[in-house]
Amino acid sequence: MIKLYTVTAAQQTILRRDMALEPTIPAGLQAGLDRLFGKGATPDNAVRRILQDTRQQGDAALRDWTEKIDGVRMGSLLVEKDEVTTAVTRIPTELLTALQTAAARIRAFHEKQPLPNWSTTDLGGVLGQRVTPIQRVGVYVPGGTAPLPSSLLMAVIPAQVAGVPDIVVATPPGKNGKVNDIILAAAAICGLETIYTLGGAQAVAALAFGTESVRRVDKIVGAGGLFTTLAKRQVYGIVGVDGLYGPTETVVVADETADPAWVAADMLAQAEHDVLATAILFTPSRPLATAVQVEIARQMEHLSRADIIAQALNGQSGIVLTTDIDEACQLASDFAAEHTCIATRNPAAYVDKIPNAGGLFVGERSFEVLGDYVAGPSHVMPTGGAARFASPLNVFDFVKISSIVQLDDATSATLSAIANTIAQAEQLTAHANAARKRM
Repeated sequence: MIKLYTVTAAQQTILRRDMALEPTIPAGLQAGLDRLFGKGATPDNAVRRILQDTRQQGDAALRDWTEKIDGVRMGSLLVEKDEVTTAVTRIPTELLTALQTAAARIRAFHEKQPLPNWSTTDLGGVLGQRVTPIQRVGVYVPGGTAPLPSSLLMAVIPAQVAGVPDIVVATPPGKNGKVNDIILAAAAICGLETIYTLGGAQAVAALAFGTESVRRVDKIVGAGGLFTTLAKRQVYGIVGVDGLYGPTETVVVADETADPAWVAADMLAQAEHDVLATAILFTPSRPLATAVQVEIARQMEHLSRADIIAQALNGQSGIVLTTDIDEACQLASDFAAEHTCIATRNPAAYVDKIPNAGGLFVGERSFEVLGDYVAGPSHVMPTGGAARFASPLNVFDFVKISSIVQLDDATSATLSAIANTIAQAEQLTAHANAARKRM
C-alpha cells in the first residue's frame, strides 16, 4: 500500500531532491556493469568507455556495444526507407488514426508559438535579432520494455515546426534486430526517412561524433534511460542537448472534492513507467487520502505492470497530508515536478500558486495521460526539479538567435568613445585601440 506522510516526514524522504546526487544503483544493474566493464564499474565510467570506443572505432564499436548490451548483432544500422514508409500499412487502422490525430494536435499547438525576427532603428542604425533553425537534429526515442511512438511525435514535430531541415531518429532495436512498426509508422506520419537502429549511450555517441554510417548532428533531444542521460551530459558542448531527464514524476494537488478513483488512476499511470517513477499526492483531506489508498490497491489488481507499479509506489512515491490547499500548492511548487495535476473545487484558482511545474494539468478532465499522447504540448518535460529553471521541449529548442548589429556612422563614433573608456578600465588595450580608431 502507498504510504501516508506528514509534511515533515515527506520533506526528509520523498521530497528530497538532493538524493538524486547519489542515485542508488540496483543490484541487477551493478552486476551487468561488473560483467561488461569490470568489477566496481560506475554508470559514468561505462558511458565514457562507450563514447571513447565509438569516437575511435566508429560503426564497429556501435555494433559491438549493441550486441553486448541489447543482445543483437546488427548488420546495417539504418532502417531501409521502404520499411519506414510502408509501416503505416502494418499497424491497426485505429492506431494509425490515433497517431495521426495526435500528430495534428501537436503540430497545431506548436505552430502557435511565435519565432520573431525583429529590428529597431531607435538605437542608431539597425539593431535586432535573427531566428534561424538548427540545421541537423537527432531525436532519441526510447525503446525499453515497450515501443513509444508518442515520444517520436512529441520531439520531431516541434523541430519540424521550427524549420529544422534535417531530422534523424535513433531508437533501440528489438530482440529481432528491427525497430517496432509502431515507431516506424510514427516516423512515416512525420515524413521522416532516416532511422538509426541504435539505443542508449552508443546512440548518443554516434549522433554526437558521427561514424561511417551516422552523420553527426548539431543537437540531440529526447528523453531516455540512465545511460542515455549520462551520455548526453558527457557530450554536451560537442553537440547541444535539450535537457537531462531522469525518471518520470507526477504530483497531484487535490481537495475533498476530487474523485479518489481518478486520482488513483492518474498516480498508477505514472508509476507504471519505471520502478524509479514518482507519484505523489498532496492533500489536506485525510478521507480522500484513505480512499485513494484503497483505490490504488483495488485498481492495481487488474494492471499488467503491477510489479513495476508496486516498486515505484513503495519507493519514492506517497501521499502527503497538508494543512490546507495553499500548503499543498507550495510543496508542489517547491518539488517542481515534471507533471502537476490540480484536482480541486476551483482548479484554475490555484494555477498561479504553482509557478514551478513542467506541465500543469488543470482539472480532473485535463489529466496527465492526455498530455502524454494527444493534448498538444510536447510531453518531453523537465524532471528532477529542473522545472524551476527549464521548460518543456518546444520550438525554441530547435532554433538559435543571432544578434544583428548594423550601426550608423554617428552612433558608432559616439559609442566608440564609451567603449574606449570601459576597455581602459578593464586594461584591455587592444580593445581600447580598436575603439579609438573609430572615434
